[in-house]
Amino acid sequence: MIDTAKLKEKILDLAIRGKLVPQDPNDEPASVLLEKIRAEKLQMVKEGKLKQKDIKDDTVIFVGEDNLHYEKFADGSIKCIEDEIPFEIPKSWVWCRINTISKNIFAGGDKPSVCVKIQSNDCNIPIYSNGIENNGLYGFTDKAKVDEPSITISARGTIGFCCVREKPFVPIVRLITIIPCNQINVFYLSYVFNKLTSNGKGSSIPQLTVPDVKPKLIPLPPTKEMNKIVDCITNTLLIIQKINKEEAEIKNISNLLKSKILDLAIRGKLVPQDPNDEPADALLERIRKEKEELIKQGKIKRDKKESIIFKGDDNSYYVLLDGITYPIEEYMQYSLPKGWSWICLKDIASITSGKTPSMNYITEEGQIPYYKISDMNTEGNEVYLDKTTSFLNEKYDGVIFNKGSFVFPKNGGAVLTNKKRILLYDSLVDLNTGVITFSPIIDANYAFLMFSFIDFSKLYKGSTIPTVDSNIISNLIFALPPINEQKRIVKVVEKTYDLIDKIELSIN
Repeated sequence: MIDTAKLKEKILDLAIRGKLVPQDPNDEPASVLLEKIRAEKLQMVKEGKLKQKDIKDDTVIFVGEDNLHYEKFADGSIKCIEDEIPFEIPKSWVWCRINTISKNIFAGGDKPSVCVKIQSNDCNIPIYSNGIENNGLYGFTDKAKVDEPSITISARGTIGFCCVREKPFVPIVRLITIIPCNQINVFYLSYVFNKLTSNGKGSSIPQLTVPDVKPKLIPLPPTKEMNKIVDCITNTLLIIQKINKEEAEIKNISNLLKSKILDLAIRGKLVPQDPNDEPADALLERIRKEKEELIKQGKIKRDKKESIIFKGDDNSYYVLLDGITYPIEEYMQYSLPKGWSWICLKDIASITSGKTPSMNYITEEGQIPYYKISDMNTEGNEVYLDKTTSFLNEKYDGVIFNKGSFVFPKNGGAVLTNKKRILLYDSLVDLNTGVITFSPIIDANYAFLMFSFIDFSKLYKGSTIPTVDSNIISNLIFALPPINEQKRIVKVVEKTYDLIDKIELSIN
């Protein structure tokens, strides 16, 4: 996969360093451009469009005979600013402050008295605030505050989010507006600001202010090169956008293929049945006997809500759950292959919630890692345990989940909206109450495939913090193949998934 975010970052970096397009020795240097801007702003002062105070902070940055950068201020004083210069630029370029090349830089005010959410003939001027959604569109009003090409920067929340505004608009609170001089390409300014701006200042609530923005140093190229840079970036970003779209389509196809393969596996249509395989009924009988023995030994307790799936006299399927018989024919979406059996998930696994141990048992190092929801990371379509800094000491005598189990978050349904977001781990661990653990008695890899087929988005309940009930998971109905067929299915699925991944990588 192409890392288009890094590619975009590199393109912008090359652009502001003068390495994206070649320099033309015939171009009028940027120093002449700055002289034109100064003349433009002085003329605006004469015409009353700007006040003298609006240009009092304008400076000139130049390279001295000692090859160091200096800044000349309005009062005639000069200061060496070599330590502020972040990198070298071509000789035809210059460094300047944003306020020097801008007509105005200001923060948005309160929302206008006339403000509607839906655009109309009377209210067709957009109102913008900080935010990324819809590029910060807040509503519409009847009079514009800015009617020149500008850029806006979010000052709070989504700090530094920069947009070009080419049509009249009204900026409101938490949005800084920069109106550049006519000779400055507004898109170039936005690209430079996106690359160079910091994340703002502040303590509890970080923010970007007008005094932060005005003295920002930017590298300024000659006019013609500036326009070439903008054209090059614009065309490249269109290509990147196309790449992102194509990669998303490829990924979608890949996920659909994997989903179909999993569907065939669960239905017994991925590999042929072997009549010599021991049927699933025999496996289930052994599991029941093993459980009974463990109950006799006091190692486990009998499930008070034990379920038994059977076929009635009407040839329909039923489940006996907690002494009550329920029809389940609607869940039988396909005919069972020979040797397979219908089961509830709790028939082939122990499904339990983690328990948070006392702090007396938790240490910073040890043999048994202790995982919490905060230790889970998401990557693509999977949730996995990355690492933890907590362990259980030798005094702990609680539940330890065995190798071959897999887990998923109990709370926070937003994490588990994809049916493949699960985890297989291979070490002894303990987990806190926010985690449900599935410890299979059958082949762990096949159980993992069964679990992957669950659409958790339909199981989470609650609005504030969606939660999944382990009892619901326990009673989900699946078809169980013979143990040898389980292994054959896993082998084919893993090989096919690997092939799909290789094809996806080769295409990209």
